[in-house]
Amino acid sequence: MPQYDHKAIEARWKKFWKENKTYQVTEDTSKPKFYALDMFPYPSGAGLHVGHPLGYIASDIVARYKRNKGYNVLHPMGFDSFGLPAEQYAIQTGQHPAITTAKNIKRYKEQLENIGFSYDMSREVQTSSPDYYKWTQWIFMQLFNHYYDNDEDKAVPVSVLEEKLLQSGSAGVNATCDEDTPHISAEEWQKMDEAEQQKYLLHYRLTFLSDAVVNWCPGLGTVLANDEVKDGVSERGGFPVERKKMQQWSMRITAYADRLLNGLETIDWPEAVKEMQKNWIGKSIGAQVSFDLEKSDHEIKVFTTRVDTIYGVTFLVLAPESEIIDDIVTDDQKEEVSSYVEEAKNRSERERMSDVKNISGVFTGAYALHPFTGEKVPVWIADYVLGGYGTGAVMAVPSGDQRDYEFANHFDLPIVKIIDSQDISETADATKEGKMVNSGFLDGLSVPEATKKAIEVLEDKGKGFAKVNYRMRDAVFSRQRYWGEPIPVYFKDDIPYLIDESELPLELPEVDKYLPTEDGEPPLARAEDWKTPEGYEYEKSTMPGWAGSSWYLFRYMDPKNEDALADKEKLKYWENVDLYIGGSEHATGHLLYSRFWTKFLKDIGYLTVEEPFKKLINQGMIQGRSNFVYRVKDSNKFVSLNLKDEYDVAAMHVDVSLVHGNDELDIEAFKKWRPDLAGAEFILEDGKYICGWEVEKMSKSKYNVVNPDDIIEQYGADTLRMYEMFLGPLEQFKPWNTHGIDGVAKFLRKFWRLYFNDEGELIVTDDTADKKALKVTHGTIKKTIEDIERLSFNTVVSAFMICANELTSMKCHSREALEPLVVALSPFAPHICEEIWAGLGHKESVTKAEFPSYIESYLVEDSHEYPIMVNGKMRTKISFSLDTPVPEMEATVKANDIVQKWLDGKDPKKIIVVPKKIINVVV
Repeated sequence: MPQYDHKAIEARWKKFWKENKTYQVTEDTSKPKFYALDMFPYPSGAGLHVGHPLGYIASDIVARYKRNKGYNVLHPMGFDSFGLPAEQYAIQTGQHPAITTAKNIKRYKEQLENIGFSYDMSREVQTSSPDYYKWTQWIFMQLFNHYYDNDEDKAVPVSVLEEKLLQSGSAGVNATCDEDTPHISAEEWQKMDEAEQQKYLLHYRLTFLSDAVVNWCPGLGTVLANDEVKDGVSERGGFPVERKKMQQWSMRITAYADRLLNGLETIDWPEAVKEMQKNWIGKSIGAQVSFDLEKSDHEIKVFTTRVDTIYGVTFLVLAPESEIIDDIVTDDQKEEVSSYVEEAKNRSERERMSDVKNISGVFTGAYALHPFTGEKVPVWIADYVLGGYGTGAVMAVPSGDQRDYEFANHFDLPIVKIIDSQDISETADATKEGKMVNSGFLDGLSVPEATKKAIEVLEDKGKGFAKVNYRMRDAVFSRQRYWGEPIPVYFKDDIPYLIDESELPLELPEVDKYLPTEDGEPPLARAEDWKTPEGYEYEKSTMPGWAGSSWYLFRYMDPKNEDALADKEKLKYWENVDLYIGGSEHATGHLLYSRFWTKFLKDIGYLTVEEPFKKLINQGMIQGRSNFVYRVKDSNKFVSLNLKDEYDVAAMHVDVSLVHGNDELDIEAFKKWRPDLAGAEFILEDGKYICGWEVEKMSKSKYNVVNPDDIIEQYGADTLRMYEMFLGPLEQFKPWNTHGIDGVAKFLRKFWRLYFNDEGELIVTDDTADKKALKVTHGTIKKTIEDIERLSFNTVVSAFMICANELTSMKCHSREALEPLVVALSPFAPHICEEIWAGLGHKESVTKAEFPSYIESYLVEDSHEYPIMVNGKMRTKISFSLDTPVPEMEATVKANDIVQKWLDGKDPKKIIVVPKKIINVVV
């Protein structure tokens, strides 16, 4: 081979890896294990752009490095292949989602293979495959058949609960359950028929059917999660979303709230992600207080973390979703309340929580009675109170809470200052005169003392009790759409029952359309005769997107198992993921749900670990570098960047593929880009059209998407891999600039020429390496090891560039210095390193080689090159052995010809030697 030919080399080694199953892995207890995983990708029709592989390249480097370090590495890849995009395409075209999904996966796999990832594709999983979702359905069934026993602090079979109810009723049960769960005696349980008993058990099951307020999107025909709604519309498609009460399947994730919080202290995750999960779970220790309503049998229950401030309550606020509003609103307020509730409840929770500027609310006309003073307290409705958090009502203390204060100030409601209660905001004092009152029997007590006393009095009055509250709600699990896992449930007398395990997987039926029915039922209602053999109706909703991705990491451990989700011994061997790379946007979705399911699977004896991912890294985004041309208004004339201020112009995005070199536009290609540009005229500078540029998110609409296939075609996969790492620290956002890739391409050619001449002949010798060359090699190896271990990949690329430059300048071709570098570079640039490794005479793949160790003695300095300063200005440099005596150094410096020239025949007043730094001659 006369020169480095990336196309031929990469084709050869891709074929070799596939034919020799180089990356297939089996359980090997003689080696330490390492599990590297990328977040489950959804295969979109657009394929990958250069921003997508950033995290994949990083995890691949670590996986390859760990193999070379002697680890047994599991590094799989699969596809999160259920979801709305394929279904929306099916609705538009009538094509089955499975067809488009398979096409997209094929495209993704081709692109991934081209980049040279070391995935064990024999372990590939796809969530939409019945072989896979059989076990997603099986996990659902286990959740249905378990409840959370608070005494044991784990999931326990519902059969145990049934035995307790039989023996002593609910009095013997300490479990996580619905707040409205009735207390029953053993006799009452025994008198219930089967349907009544099954309905009662739904109060306890870890997956259960209940009415829930959800984000209903008529345009998409499905329920959306909070993070799928933005500004009152769906993130996908921009369809209006309304808050609606519907019967839904839910997962009792709240049972695991404390374990989810405590587990965060045991894992190596970014603090920002941990903080997001802590805030989402939102554990609060406080009290529940009941306010009786005047002229009503209803009462309003509130949860507060500051019950000591109860004497400062001047009004109550209900969420717009509150069920008692219609019963308590007075006639003169009905119209105003109805209008406000309709508008407010259709805003998403996220929008209502984040909108702190627009204060809105409406008075119900009703009054509650203060549990201590008996005073009348007005009841308002406001959308800053959420129906899904706490009790859906708050006791407002304007002098102690900023939002309550702003609300009171806006509607001119009373503000009461509390005496002798600590940590109360002084906002009211500074901006509005407050009425001074004594804080009753809490007067003079500290906050802890006042809290304890208030709760004791509330309990005595039957108006409250101490309580731990969580912001997190149970997770709505069902979706009213087609392309998802069928829920393995049928209905008998409107009561849900599980199908038999032998009937798994319950596969998706064929339907004529992928839309809801005319009656608003989910698409599965369109299936003909989709019933059990006994004629019972199956559940028509499907599972959400997070179902299959909550446990996929464990299926990779044993993906072909037909008898279990995975063999227990294999689960025990691989345990969990050692390095997980993906986006922080999944903090309160996938990352939380997978932790929940992992803890559950441990409870029922399938796993030995509590946490799915030991270490998490959030990779930054590679942003696009957009280019602009400047059209003179009302013309088809374009003016170059540095001349645009002389004209009235409008900037227009241009496809970055039409821009080369130093942002120079390919004018002929630009004219062919769009028909309306064929007759375009150009005002040039120095004979060129120079484009403007800006860093933005990669997007088709901005014409700044760069296809990795194009980069690989021109420069090779190894160049792409190294350049993505070279752009900057893994966690940071950084702009893509194709013009900057040349430096990495030149480095690989230079590295190649250390081993081969222009005729393709090996020029590596068995000569003993120069000591300076060995210092360069072992310094590079040391930095590579240290920086890969701390996931600093950009600095490794820089170190190799310096290494290649230095060895080239030394004309080093010694095997002793060069051979270890091939293994050290191979995690970053596997194709070229395989080629060089084979050229060096090795029969096995470089992936089988042992990662080189560095020898410290080569890095120890035995001499130092001193800058020689004469009266503070450097005039020359002289190297001295580190053990040279100072008098000898002084004599050598004084005798140096250059120093003599600057002494001009004079004797120096003194010579100052600063060891291993400088020598200063003072004349």
